[in-house]
Amino acid sequence: MIDKTAIIDANAEIADDVEIGPYTVIGAKVKIDSGSWIGPHVVIKGPTTIGKNNKIFQFSSIGEAPQDKKYFDEDTQLIIGDDNLIRESVTINRGTVQGGNVTRIGSKNWIMAYCHIAHDCIVGNDIVFANCASLAGHVTIKDHVILGGFTLVHQFANVGEYSFSARASGIMRDVPPYVVVSGYSGSPSGINIEGLKRHQFSDAKIRNIKNAYKLLYKSKLKFDEAMVEIEKLAKGNEEIEAFYSFLIDTKRGIVR
Repeated sequence: MIDKTAIIDANAEIADDVEIGPYTVIGAKVKIDSGSWIGPHVVIKGPTTIGKNNKIFQFSSIGEAPQDKKYFDEDTQLIIGDDNLIRESVTINRGTVQGGNVTRIGSKNWIMAYCHIAHDCIVGNDIVFANCASLAGHVTIKDHVILGGFTLVHQFANVGEYSFSARASGIMRDVPPYVVVSGYSGSPSGINIEGLKRHQFSDAKIRNIKNAYKLLYKSKLKFDEAMVEIEKLAKGNEEIEAFYSFLIDTKRGIVR
């Protein structure tokens, strides 16, 4: 059902069963797949593709132009997957040409009120962003991450899977998988044991992750020396292989 006060561009593609609330504005080149619910006073601009069974609450701004001085009205995109819950006043911007043309949100994410996801961000699946968490441009968030309320993530940072940030954390560098960060400078403070248990990690895997964390952060080894030991631990242990691969690939350096 589309409310009679909603304004829908003739070039938008809306599945027949999508519900759209009062005073919502949907622009050209917007595609919304079946089962989705768009609340009142939402603005969605294109090119934006929204998958199935998403819920977008009031006053959200989805697919607006990127806040980047290098942007000059190019036809960049926002792509959102399935089964996402996007709460009140969330803002998600499209990509830029320089950043690969697309901002991408995966599936089964819970994005709470007042969060901001800037241009060219890549957000994975089964993620929780608590109220007012914000991503600067070009940030990558891997699967199963939880960002506490008011967390701020610096541009180009990479946040590894199953990691966790405490409230009001400032993430300036890459966060390895499984790591908990807290404080203004996003300092490491252990591993996300509760999150790992919720995702059915065995006791043995959690012990391996603890050992890898200790090698990296507690052993007083230099980074290259710790990497040699973590590589040994990674052999035959996929959870440590993911940890090791992330450390190999980091471009900004890791939180310390």
